[in-house]
Amino acid sequence: MIESAVDSRWFRRYPPPDGDVARRLVCLPHAGGAASAFHGWADHFAAGVEVLATRYPGRQERIAEECITGMPELADAVTEALLPLLDVPVYLFGHSMGASLGYEVALRLEREHGVRLAGLFVSARKAPHRVNPEPTYLGGDEALIQEVLGLGGTEAQLIRDPDLFELVMPALRADFEIVGTYRAQPGHPVHCPVVGYVGDRDGGISPVDMAAWADVAAASFDLTVFPGDHFYLLGERDALLRDLAARLV
Repeated sequence: MIESAVDSRWFRRYPPPDGDVARRLVCLPHAGGAASAFHGWADHFAAGVEVLATRYPGRQERIAEECITGMPELADAVTEALLPLLDVPVYLFGHSMGASLGYEVALRLEREHGVRLAGLFVSARKAPHRVNPEPTYLGGDEALIQEVLGLGGTEAQLIRDPDLFELVMPALRADFEIVGTYRAQPGHPVHCPVVGYVGDRDGGISPVDMAAWADVAAASFDLTVFPGDHFYLLGERDALLRDLAARLV
């Protein structure tokens, strides 16, 4: 895998080996997550697919920047950053908070720029008209820590490390505020194919919850259920990537 030079604050880019880009998959991390969550994904796709892992402010290469705490601001910024990259078909994959962000970016591209995505892949997140604001962020750091530990994933390991705790917490605070204050306008469809993914043992999101994405999928909707919890995409990574690869056409 060849990683391109970073030429955007917003995306870590993994181009095809020959540099000939025919389509792009833009990956949007979960709350507290970072671009590194998608390291190695590009190795699993056919020639011509460039993977862009989104780099939220306040973590990794952007650790010195202030975090964004509102969904509208984050969606506006990601949409703006995508505009120079729309010369080929673009797909979005968002996990958890990233799924809501992907939906908001898709709406902005359609409404404000007349651009329809090639596909929207949403993972482990309720459909926008079914989302309830989650007040975890109002409970302070202890509530955030307990939520993260309950969900698992790589962030649960990081907050247990005293040397990393203070580096991780600002992003967690900001992202859980985004999740806690996000309210979508109900019933606004996107006009690209939508595919949902969820783990069959996710304690917060059921396959029925994911199926409700069909209500805002004007073109088509498909749902795939994997074994696993909220972070099924760690244990079922290869299976997920095979499914995605078959759809990036």
